[in-house]
Amino acid sequence: MSAVVAVAVFVVAYLFIATEKVPKMATALAGAGIVLAVGVVGSEDAFYSHETGVDWDVVFLLLGMMIIVGVLRKTGVFEFTAIWAAKRAKGSPLRIMILLVLITAIASAFLDNVTTVLLMAPVTLLVCDRLDIKPVPFLIAEVMASNIGGAATLIGDPPNIIIGSRAGLTFNDFLVNMAPIVAIELAVFCLVLPRLFRGSFTVDPDRVADVMALNEREAIHDKRLLIKCGVVLLGVFTAFIGHSIFHIEPSVVALLGAGVLVLLAQAKPKDYLASVEWETLLFFAGLFIMIGALVKTGVIGDLAKLAADATGGNALLAVMLILGVSALLSGVVDNIPYVATMSPLVLGLTNDIADPTHSEALWWSLALGADFGGNATAIGASANVVVLGIAARAGSPISFWEFTKKGIIVTLITVLVAAPYLWLRYFVFA
Repeated sequence: MSAVVAVAVFVVAYLFIATEKVPKMATALAGAGIVLAVGVVGSEDAFYSHETGVDWDVVFLLLGMMIIVGVLRKTGVFEFTAIWAAKRAKGSPLRIMILLVLITAIASAFLDNVTTVLLMAPVTLLVCDRLDIKPVPFLIAEVMASNIGGAATLIGDPPNIIIGSRAGLTFNDFLVNMAPIVAIELAVFCLVLPRLFRGSFTVDPDRVADVMALNEREAIHDKRLLIKCGVVLLGVFTAFIGHSIFHIEPSVVALLGAGVLVLLAQAKPKDYLASVEWETLLFFAGLFIMIGALVKTGVIGDLAKLAADATGGNALLAVMLILGVSALLSGVVDNIPYVATMSPLVLGLTNDIADPTHSEALWWSLALGADFGGNATAIGASANVVVLGIAARAGSPISFWEFTKKGIIVTLITVLVAAPYLWLRYFVFA
């Protein structure tokens, strides 16, 4: 009965989020309140459990980075980067989109993708404002690039960290096995951008001339603060990349960085708290609780087990099925709890496959499916939700279906490209 309630609440909430009849934060909190009130999950499950509760690491990572971005915004560095990007692209919206997509994807491989979009979104909004073009296509393209680029390394996307821990895979393992296909996917993604966002690249020549005449160095209006921000960000990024060495969670690093930067900048609360997307943080909390109810009642586990049992011991079939199912389910529920639930089942499958190359391919199919599947819908990955929140506050809201119509196409393309890669690399040329 609990499983039925959990599924019903999630489906209804998902429909409200998709149709946007009710603000998504209110929907998520209402759904969380229902599963708590009827006893599907308790406070222990919702607030203290790593498997079924709010992922506080994600929430506080976001909070810390939002505060850092709020202080950084005062330096003018976002305006500098926006003008620099526009000038390097000669004012061409398409070239600007490709440049920002490449920067976002590469940065997402070495930072987590949420941090990357938090840093890139303000730049994008400023570029589009300078050229008087709609920012929505650019924001959607960037967040999709962040999900693709984040798949390249162990630290780029949270599901990869879970997979690496469960399978005993290192940073170099991910780099060798995932980076090649990510490079291919990124090239394909750039090629489809003109068709995917057709009609979004018209710009007034006078606006282009105005931007080309700007001096980006004049945008920096607080060099001392910029130096302080640079030092703190360097420390934060070093700790992110050296996670396996320092053993400090990214959320703790972000909060420490935010605290140090606020002290160094002597910033007032109204300055740095203005950049915090409170609605996004509360939406995440409610969503995590609803998904936790699906995890606790065994719904996600049962679905994953059905997919695993359907393989019948065939390694190639298992790889392809895991890839497809992971892409599908990660677009519906956040890919972090999905991978946390699915990884023990994949581990069990690897024990039944004698060839180590074939068994390792199961992990790569899970990673690719979960990471690329995060692009399928507006709530498929944490970075998606963050960008939607930023866009709404900037006065350029992105609807659930506006994102999802593009996301389904991108997910389908990336999965279709990933499938032959897995087959050729681990079965034909292994």
